[in-house]
Amino acid sequence: MSPETLINELQSFGLRLVDPKAGADSRRGGAGPSDHKAVIVDGRPIMAPVHTATAFASPYVALKPDGDGRSVIERDGVPVGEVSFPLQPRFYKLQTFDGVPYSQIAVLHGRDVLATTVLQTCIRYESRKKTCQFCAIGQSLAARRTVARKTPEQLAEVARAAVLLDGVKHMVMTTGTPNATDRGAAILCESAFAIKAAVNLPIQGQCEPPDKDIWFERMKASGIDALGMHLEAVTQEVREAIMPGKASVPLDRYMDAFQAAVPIFGRAQVSTYILAGLGDTREQILAMCERLVGLGVYPFVVPFVPISGTPLESHPAPSSAFMHAILGPLGAMLAKARMRSTDIKAGCGRCGACSALSAYEEKAEADIAVPFAAGADFPAEMRP
Repeated sequence: MSPETLINELQSFGLRLVDPKAGADSRRGGAGPSDHKAVIVDGRPIMAPVHTATAFASPYVALKPDGDGRSVIERDGVPVGEVSFPLQPRFYKLQTFDGVPYSQIAVLHGRDVLATTVLQTCIRYESRKKTCQFCAIGQSLAARRTVARKTPEQLAEVARAAVLLDGVKHMVMTTGTPNATDRGAAILCESAFAIKAAVNLPIQGQCEPPDKDIWFERMKASGIDALGMHLEAVTQEVREAIMPGKASVPLDRYMDAFQAAVPIFGRAQVSTYILAGLGDTREQILAMCERLVGLGVYPFVVPFVPISGTPLESHPAPSSAFMHAILGPLGAMLAKARMRSTDIKAGCGRCGACSALSAYEEKAEADIAVPFAAGADFPAEMRP
């Protein structure tokens, strides 16, 4: 089974674990990725659902790891691959100067990404009529696994420790939406400034498009290297049905914001998260991706994972066939545009653990390179 196929299958079906304690702790609730566990497939970190209803019935099971930490993956009892597990990070054992466990300030995603939700509350989440139905941002706060507001000093302290102790390579900072003006950009700016004063760590900031484009320059000046503004769904009909509060920021504003942000952060340094499986068709998702790539925005398409305790906990995850039908053409689209996930300075697209997209992207690049190496006359933009 090819790496992209195995990753795609695991993220659609989920994974059962013979030894749930293998590797780093799994995550339940909170801002995504959630109800997942990090595993390594063919050297590539992925987040595999392990706490969802789909995962409990998955045909894929990871056997008990051997002495080297490798685990055989079986499908219906037949070996189909092998995974390993990232280790529990050492910085989790520490606490801040004011007594807060580091793991409540930021967590490890994938293998080398530090991730935090700076503000754990959200104006969208506070109203059932406005909340994003897939979001579990309040769950980890209610379970006391995090704090409502991480201070810049706390974030800087934890980021420095994560780099020194665990070799973290980049950081993702997202936030609940605090208001209808800057929409979290100000909080991200003050946080990034403090972190960069403590450690040289590439940072992606994630928020809804602020009301004024000047915020993009402020975010860049504060030390934010890459920007994520997440569409989640690509059609207004699905957005209004699934995330009525966030849908009040129209798609046109997102497009204008993307166009304004790319010249500041750079091509492919602005990205957007698209959740496949919420109701948008394959054609609609690919059409939006083509539009985004044309703007220089990296469309990070991931399979929707229903999180327990949310209104969409019983919503089916997309099939692996549906994801393959999107990620195959999208990988080719990105390869042709020379937009590599590995060129992104920081963030979800660079990590790639929530989707098989980077594996499809790599395969598409190889497919382009092989006939060119054999002497085919390809246009310049398609040459490796």
